[in-house]
Amino acid sequence: MPKLDLDAIPQTNVTGYPAPYDREVQGRWYRRLAPPAGLTLMGASHVTLKPGAWSSQRHWHSGQDELLVMLEGEAVLIEDSGETLVRPGDVLVWPAGARNGHHLQNRSATPCVFVAISAGSREADSGEYPDIDMVFDAAGYARKDGSRYETKRLP
Repeated sequence: MPKLDLDAIPQTNVTGYPAPYDREVQGRWYRRLAPPAGLTLMGASHVTLKPGAWSSQRHWHSGQDELLVMLEGEAVLIEDSGETLVRPGDVLVWPAGARNGHHLQNRSATPCVFVAISAGSREADSGEYPDIDMVFDAAGYARKDGSRYETKRLP
C-alpha cells in the first residue's frame, strides 16, 4: 500500500491544547497518515491551514525530529530568529533538542497544505511553548510551574 487514499482518511481539527491556547489552531485540519499506513516508528500528518490559522503554538521538541514539506499555498514560519515565507516545495527541519520555538501561520487569503513528519520516541519526548505558560511531556500539558492542565496530548 505505497499510495494512501487521502479522502479515505478522516480529517479533524481536534486539539489537546487547553483554552485559551486552542483558539489559534481551530482552522488547522489534519489527517494522521501513520496509523492507516501501518507506520509505527514515525508520525506523519497531512495538514491544511485555513486562512488565519496556526499550525500549533510556537514550540520545540527535546526527543523528536520534525520535518515539514509545503505542498500548496504559503505560510509564514515564525522561529526564535524571526519570520520566513514558506512556499510549495520548501522543506523545513528541526532536530530534536534544538530549542528553537517554531510554528506556521497562514496569513494569506487561501488555505495552505503541508505534510509534517516526526521521528523519535513520543513517550520520551518533552518540550516547551516559549510564548505561553505551557510545556509538554508524554503525560500531557503543564504550566511552567509544573501544575498540570486537564487536557491530554493527542496521539
